[in-house]
Amino acid sequence: MSSNMTTASNIQSERPPLQPSLPPELHFQQPTVDTLCVGFMGNWTMEAELPAIDRVAQQLETAPQVRRLTFETQGLQAWDSTLLPFLLKCQTFCSQRQLTCDLANLPQGIQRLLHLATAVSERKGARREGVRESFLVRLGERALANLAAAQDLLTFLGQATIAFGRLLRGRARFRRTDFWLIVQECGAQALPIVSLISFLVGLILAFVGAVQLEQFGAQIYVANLVGIAMAREMGAMMTGIVIAGRTGAAFAAQLGTMMVNEEIDALTTTGLPPMEFLVLPRMLALMLMVPLLCLYADLMGILGGALIGVSMLDLGIVEYYNQTRAALDLSTFLLGLIKAAVFGVLVALAGCLRGMQCGRSASAVGEAATSAVVTGIVWIIVSDAILTVLYQVLGV
Repeated sequence: MSSNMTTASNIQSERPPLQPSLPPELHFQQPTVDTLCVGFMGNWTMEAELPAIDRVAQQLETAPQVRRLTFETQGLQAWDSTLLPFLLKCQTFCSQRQLTCDLANLPQGIQRLLHLATAVSERKGARREGVRESFLVRLGERALANLAAAQDLLTFLGQATIAFGRLLRGRARFRRTDFWLIVQECGAQALPIVSLISFLVGLILAFVGAVQLEQFGAQIYVANLVGIAMAREMGAMMTGIVIAGRTGAAFAAQLGTMMVNEEIDALTTTGLPPMEFLVLPRMLALMLMVPLLCLYADLMGILGGALIGVSMLDLGIVEYYNQTRAALDLSTFLLGLIKAAVFGVLVALAGCLRGMQCGRSASAVGEAATSAVVTGIVWIIVSDAILTVLYQVLGV
């Protein structure tokens, strides 16, 4: 047993010691007057901090008589692809200074990589050039883009109208379960955010009105202000904006994802029109639910105004209720409901339009959702202004 242990110890003593991992270094020699030899030492790997290429340039500047650059790799322990850019820059220095770059002493693997890197030159015109176009060119391109967008919008509206006409004739094809699921998503599940926003809007209206009306001793008219503002304007507008940010973006993301996954193409291939199967139930759901949410928003806004009236203006609950009831009638609520129905259709159209226009990438889905929210809010504001002017002309 002792002899075996002696033999094992002799074997271990005969093994060459492992070389420690050295950092990458450069050393320079000048074997002849016109030759500069660059020596690589240590581990030239991705984990190490490589020396700067400027050291080679400095050596070449201090030796203007050098006409040939060679390499020596006896001290090189390990290397990977990080060594390749260093050698390519050395070749660039040599070509700029009209020097000879001798790669014969490099390992065969490095020489093959350098050959592959320099075998195919860059195709002319492949690199994007930063050429700024003139103002007229950019103006013309923007005009053409807007014209194409308007054409797409009119086409989409025409297809939606045709799908709605087929629904009236009982020939539209979509799943009723999908419709009721969308009704639940854009109706009942939107109650918490609509409640919060509407209550705070009514509270703010009452607070702002109270500050002004207190100067004339007319605090009781805060009830009129809040009730009429919520019923005619703010209830429908705030509901439409909330639905545009919550449901319109969801519609665009859903249809955009289906576009990326080619599900809409599959529907077209199987003979199911996407306008009827996907867009129509979403339009109907918002047309049905946004007016109902508007009524609920009116109630929450009036409650928010009542909180300010009772707590800050020392008005009685019954007094505030009677004043609100005297200021409002069914026609006032009807005007707000008409706006809410229009806003619901516009939000559905904006979300579905941007979703159907979505590209074939993940970033395009995000852009479609963002564009749906912006488009829906802009359409809501514009249509609200048009309807308000129309109400004024009609005297209602």
